[in-house]
Amino acid sequence: MSVRHALLALLAEGPKYGLQLREEFEARTGEVWPLNVGQVYTTLQRLERDGLAESGDAPQDGREKTPQKTFRITADGEAELAGWLRTPPDMSAPPRDELVMKVLVAMRVPGTNVHDVIQVHRRYLVELMQQWTRIKEAEAESDLSLALVVDAELFRLDAVIRWLDAADGRIKRAGPDQKTDQKTDQKTGQKTGQRTSTKAAMPRLRRGTRASQ
Repeated sequence: MSVRHALLALLAEGPKYGLQLREEFEARTGEVWPLNVGQVYTTLQRLERDGLAESGDAPQDGREKTPQKTFRITADGEAELAGWLRTPPDMSAPPRDELVMKVLVAMRVPGTNVHDVIQVHRRYLVELMQQWTRIKEAEAESDLSLALVVDAELFRLDAVIRWLDAADGRIKRAGPDQKTDQKTDQKTGQKTGQRTSTKAAMPRLRRGTRASQ
């Protein structure tokens, strides 16, 4: 998530000060991504350093003892924001997903039933989906930002569950022996690993298809 560009989007509405930006950021994102006020001011300082935002004192109404320092977006900031909104995120390579790694590792750990591992994570994800569904039914319908965030999370969790189901089925069809066969070299006495014939070589990922910047 780009806090930098989210703050630029809020500043595009008009001048704002730091605490106001934090509050509006959380409100606009359905209050599911808490933001530390220190991170807000650090990001604002970088935006100002890069010429994407500028600061100044807000006019006082006579009640405030010290003027609020406000920030406003610059023309360069508007161009930066417009470019970011229209630039697809880099999704050309699969992320290093912890759950995928756990399933891959579980297949190789002696005494570990990979199907049990998959089912533990599947039950957890189903419970998460139920919790998000309750939030959607109770609050999201009256809050468009929250509704969009909840929908995205439900779709994401559903995709992970479907992957777990597919992985479980694929591992079962591949057979019980997916581990490295350990054989002893007759000359050296050392064990050497040989893959079973059921594991095909991984195709090389194409690295030259990144989204244009």
